[in-house]
Order: sequence, then structure tokens, then C-alpha cells
Amino acid sequence: MTKLTVNNEAVEYLLDPATPLLWALRDASNLTGTKYGCGTGACGACTVDVDGRAVRSCQSTIAEVEGSFVTTIEGLSRDRAHPVQLAFLADNVVQCGFCIPGIVMAAAVLIKNDRDPSEAKIRAAISNICRCGIYPRLVEAIQKAARAARGDETLTAGARPGIDPSEAAKSVPALSPR
Repeated sequence: MTKLTVNNEAVEYLLDPATPLLWALRDASNLTGTKYGCGTGACGACTVDVDGRAVRSCQSTIAEVEGSFVTTIEGLSRDRAHPVQLAFLADNVVQCGFCIPGIVMAAAVLIKNDRDPSEAKIRAAISNICRCGIYPRLVEAIQKAARAARGDETLTAGARPGIDPSEAAKSVPALSPR
């Protein structure tokens, strides 16, 4: 049995120790924000924070990270108030959104370890693949997040994305088949 701390909660996985961390997080812990992309570690959709390192969870087994502290996108900030999340919203970085959790996690690890990363460091640290091509907005958003993390800039969440279901739909009697 493999023990980890996932999003500040102790977890003991009753899985084969060779199970990739990605599948333990997604299937056993129901943390589906960590995405399966390529399965080879090339795309970065599965990136999580393991003890302050950006790790491709599809390439790490739970045995390899036993005893570690793992943070997923769900554990980064429940209210989307992490500087990276706020900067991505402010700069309208997100397009389809599939790659975003992995990119956010890689960026969060970067600015946790380097509060003033250069453009070159950002480009080196964020090797994630985005099929939508968000790269032109990415560097500035991460620099903005770093400034906010240092306290040099203030970012606000603005309106929460989404629709309040109580204002968007109501139950009605079922229709009869024609």
C-alpha cells in the first residue's frame, strides 16, 4: 500500500505500486482535473506538483512518489484565486482548456521556486503542448502571475465563469412521445 499526501489529505492507495500516479489521482481519488494526454510525458496535460517539482504524472508510479506531497489543479486553489489562475483569466489565455490544468501546475511550480522568472526560464519550464496555440499570451500571463505572487501587482478574480443553474433552467413536465 502506497501512502501520499494529495491536496493536503493523507491517502493510502490500495493499488499496484506500479500504477501511474495519473491513474491513482484520476480513478482512485476522482481528481479528474489532471488530464491524460499522450501517455508518454511529452504533452504535459498530466502535470502535477510533487514536493515542489512539476512532474508528468503519467510517467511516475505511485511507488516512486510514496511519502510525497502532491498537489493537483483541484488542490491549487478551490476558488481559482492562485496568481497563475487569475493571470490566465485576466489575459484570456484559455481556449479549449484541455491542456490548461497541466500548464497552470507547471507555471505554479515555476513561480513558487522563482518569483521573477525570465522569459527564457518560462519557456524552458513550460514545455507543455497546447494544440490551440496559447503561447503568445502565455509568457506575459506567467510574468503577471509572478508579479502578483511577489505582491507587485494585484489581480482579481472578476465574475466566476459559468451559469447559475437555478437561473438557467427549470424542471417541466415530461413531453409525450409523438
